[in-house]
Amino acid sequence: MSQDAKKQLTLLSLVLMIFTSVYGFANMPRAFYLMGYGAIPWYLAGAIFFFLPYAFMMAEYGAAYKHEKGGIYSWMASAVNPKFAFVGTFMWYASYLVWQVNVSTTIWVPLSNAIFGRDMTQSMNFFGMSATKWLGILGAIWILFVTFISTRGLDKIKKITSVGGFAVMLLNVILLIGGLIVLALHGGRFAQPITDGLKTFTVSPNPAYQSPLSIISFLTYAIFAYGGIEAVGGLVDQTKNAEKTFPLGVTISAIVISVGYSLGIFIMGIFINWGNILSLPSVNTANVTYIVMENLGYTLANGFGLSEAASLTVGAWVARLVGLSMFLALTGAFFTLIYSPLKQLIEGTPKELWPGRIAETKDGMPAYAMKIQATVVAILILLISFGGDNASALFNKLVTMTNVAMTIPYMFLAIAFPFFKKKDNIVKPFTIYKGYGVALVASIIVTITVGFANIFSIIEPGLAKGYWIDTLFAGGGPVLFAIVALWLYYSYEMKQRN
Repeated sequence: MSQDAKKQLTLLSLVLMIFTSVYGFANMPRAFYLMGYGAIPWYLAGAIFFFLPYAFMMAEYGAAYKHEKGGIYSWMASAVNPKFAFVGTFMWYASYLVWQVNVSTTIWVPLSNAIFGRDMTQSMNFFGMSATKWLGILGAIWILFVTFISTRGLDKIKKITSVGGFAVMLLNVILLIGGLIVLALHGGRFAQPITDGLKTFTVSPNPAYQSPLSIISFLTYAIFAYGGIEAVGGLVDQTKNAEKTFPLGVTISAIVISVGYSLGIFIMGIFINWGNILSLPSVNTANVTYIVMENLGYTLANGFGLSEAASLTVGAWVARLVGLSMFLALTGAFFTLIYSPLKQLIEGTPKELWPGRIAETKDGMPAYAMKIQATVVAILILLISFGGDNASALFNKLVTMTNVAMTIPYMFLAIAFPFFKKKDNIVKPFTIYKGYGVALVASIIVTITVGFANIFSIIEPGLAKGYWIDTLFAGGGPVLFAIVALWLYYSYEMKQRN
């Protein structure tokens, strides 16, 4: 077997990469904290009207363009035109750049929970520097370290994302088996009782999620929880037997993730009561995952007759395990997303778009571009960390800008899909949508669902809370990224004419 064949992704490696890129274990405790059982219908709606039809589109695209290195750019350029493709791909890439800045500084929270059993990052104060500055330094080191490993080739990334994927699966096994054991020990009683039939699954126990405006806003949250599957589009050319393995991997991942989210939220009601635990003022979206899983460990130990002190110790160790698993999962996602969006942007687009050595590749990686990316991200992290309150406020605005920008490309890909289906010159070795009409309906459903979620995400801060600046930034982000993309493409067209 050749060295290249050995480095190719198998079905299991691909599924684990998709799993670590899309599936966020923390989405379930956060959903239960915000909506209780009421989160389940919204997650199912997100799966039915967005994730499953969208994932099947990605599977068809991936099988048809199995030899293309440019991922989603190549797909959209072939289906519609290069300018349409470049704007959509650039907006998508820009949002992942800010994602890297964010995760580089927050990944230390789960690691701290793994080591110390609680978040110690806010109490770091050495050599007269605040915790914010230390997190900035650690974040800059992290991005440089991950880039150094990633530029060595796909085989290094495969090993790390596999560990991350198995860590997330382990957490789900603990949640599922632990929840069922608690149910048996408690004689079939749920800690969060299902008292009003279907009403239990439509009404949130959270006082902040009672108005129609706040409840509908949860659809946006559910759709964002399913994002990221297009990031692995750039892996088609590195997948073994791509025309069969890639669509199968996407399909398996989509079904498992969709069912897993809803089942996980339901199981949490077995061992945690919203009013007793999650209504406390100390609980928030940042720490709720550790509180929920610590409570599972405590309830299990208590159910087996252990003392109060021993039960608390078991709970603390489960929280540590969650911290370690989430650190490994985030690491796996980081190693995939540090290169996949950039690879698709660089390898798919015309080389003349990029100055200098940016378009160079080494070991299948855009190594030089990755180093520039790492430098930009590290500088941004340090500027934000050492820039005081104004810099922190700026970063919060950047995150607001990218929340919508990250999902706009889903609409680009969905809009391009009927054009892709209509072109007979494109060989399609794998099809789920058998006719053009079915493909068109799926495209419209996905586009409307994401469009509705985005419009609501933009106007909700202003309408519900009076934060019109956030509304302006949320809507302005995609516009800004689109203007930059159009300017870059216009410059390229001018060069070609000259």
